Amino acid sequence: MDFKNSAIAIATDDGTTVSSHFGRARFYEVLNFSDGKVTKRERREKAGHHSFGAAEGEHTHHDDGQHNHEEHEQRHQTMVSPVLDCKAVIVRGMGQGAVEHLRRANLLPVLTGLHTIEEVISAVAAGSLDSDSNRIHQHHGGQ
Repeated sequence: MDFKNSAIAIATDDGTTVSSHFGRARFYEVLNFSDGKVTKRERREKAGHHSFGAAEGEHTHHDDGQHNHEEHEQRHQTMVSPVLDCKAVIVRGMGQGAVEHLRRANLLPVLTGLHTIEEVISAVAAGSLDSDSNRIHQHHGGQ
């Protein structure tokens, strides 16, 4: 994937590491690249499970599947709105619903095994940043 002349958002909790769970990340580290070099870097607030009042930061589920779907759509919309000017969102893991919402918002979800933002910067510069669909979280048993 070529992001050498793009803006990307990296889900993070601390501005150093790539979050392992998109929904729980507290910030985006937004990097603007030109010819593979970072020309601008800024931290943006990101809504997440912590913002929506769910116990232990988890999703809430209802018997009415339609209501649940609409609620998740609204939450995902709130989560991605700060980075709609980016080409991609980089994270170590996320659920299928978040993947689909990012795609509908014209953002490319990139699920990586890289642990630090510096590793992501190096991979972008080298043109070697790839996405691993095996990193999509699977929800089991009503979780």
